[in-house]
Amino acid sequence: MLRHLRPVNLGLRSPSEEIWRNAFRAPWSGANSRRSCALHVMARNARNEGGGDASSSSPRIAEGAARNPGVPRVVLKKGKVQMFKDGSPMVYSGAVDCVVGKPPPRSGETVLVTDAAKQPFAWGVYNQDSMFRVRIMQMEADAERDPSCFLDMEKLIFSRVAAAVELRKLLGLPSRDTNVFRLINSEGDGLSGLIADVLGEHLVVASSAAWVEKYRPTIEAALTAATGGIASITWRPSVDILKDEGLSLQDPTDFLIDLPGELDEVEVVENGVRFMASVSGQKTGFYADQRESRFFLRSLCEGKTVLDLCCYSGGFALNAAAGGASHVTGVDSSGPAIELARANAALNGIDPCRSTFIRQDIKNFLSHSVAEGRSWDVVILDPPKLAPNRKVLSRAITQYRRLNALAMKVINPSGLLMTCSCSGAMTQSGNFVSVLQEASKQAGRKLTQLRYAGASPDHTLDVSYPEGAYLTNVLLRVL
Repeated sequence: MLRHLRPVNLGLRSPSEEIWRNAFRAPWSGANSRRSCALHVMARNARNEGGGDASSSSPRIAEGAARNPGVPRVVLKKGKVQMFKDGSPMVYSGAVDCVVGKPPPRSGETVLVTDAAKQPFAWGVYNQDSMFRVRIMQMEADAERDPSCFLDMEKLIFSRVAAAVELRKLLGLPSRDTNVFRLINSEGDGLSGLIADVLGEHLVVASSAAWVEKYRPTIEAALTAATGGIASITWRPSVDILKDEGLSLQDPTDFLIDLPGELDEVEVVENGVRFMASVSGQKTGFYADQRESRFFLRSLCEGKTVLDLCCYSGGFALNAAAGGASHVTGVDSSGPAIELARANAALNGIDPCRSTFIRQDIKNFLSHSVAEGRSWDVVILDPPKLAPNRKVLSRAITQYRRLNALAMKVINPSGLLMTCSCSGAMTQSGNFVSVLQEASKQAGRKLTQLRYAGASPDHTLDVSYPEGAYLTNVLLRVL
């Protein structure tokens, strides 16, 4: 469920605001700014260099702890410390030996994280109800670089949001051709549980951690200060996840949308293709994670017939049309998604004779197409998350195998299949290509792998936390 904020006051004229406003008008440039961002990225890449071995000390953290003797401490079990010293930001409940503090910490409060000898090496946000008992906010390298943020969540939020904005500018976002992208990507930007997507002049925030809800006013203020060009913020709590985080949700109005109809849909542009995005729609309103793959697909489609399965708002289909496809077909089981795809095709002036969008279950569509002998030159298969966790991965693999086998059967000889998994359990297993090989045997086809990709680079990843990787996009030639 959602909550929409009225347009924020943008009367301030800070340097960051002017840079952001200029970025909306033109590709970001400037030697000094580039140097500043490059230095920031170098610093971010050094986050985990302070991990060391089990005997390494953390002087900055230790000094800060000595100045704050009343801060509760989460003591880790012996043998469970090194992965966190190496940079993993999520302390699972099973790694915790005990919690020291009187009174004990409440959810959302800052705590020190110590080894089994009770020597502190990090600090983070505590949650007694979550499987993620502590979300680490600063390791030694972070505290050494920016000691002013030690145990200060408000300062840290402002610092990390500003750094995320600078990093996106380094990536060329926003630009004249693209104004929809991921601004904050949870652990990848050092703010675990917080996601923020830019949709034109609007921001959509997805919250999946109790601390994010607690610091919501600070987060909104930091986003406003760092961007300057944002007209409104829509807040989307992930209610089911937040229940697991221990939020009581006793007042349901806390999680209801108050969204003026004229702001429900906003126009955005991605690599020159225009879209109407619904801020109350799937995910945060737009799947920016596939931006680079959609653009790559565009170069492969001239004169080709293209089938976009699970098309949602038509992202792949419209890029194929922009690349000169002779005809594109989009299929999705959602009626609103199909209506949105049709509207987006019209928005881009695509000849109705070159595009067809069908509301139908893709398994039924593919089965009927096989029976009728229909085929396409290029097929995109981007299903919803089939494996939300490892417990159901085996069942999901069966579904992936069947769907991909059906898709391969409707591809012309030497045609292309761009197939995806947005399930973290599938991606992290490393077995998706093996599943595709099994599917090809069922379909009686032979595969050549042409490309293997993940999410677009604005979906940053903390290399110490591989669990943050969720998207796999594979391009295959199907013989």
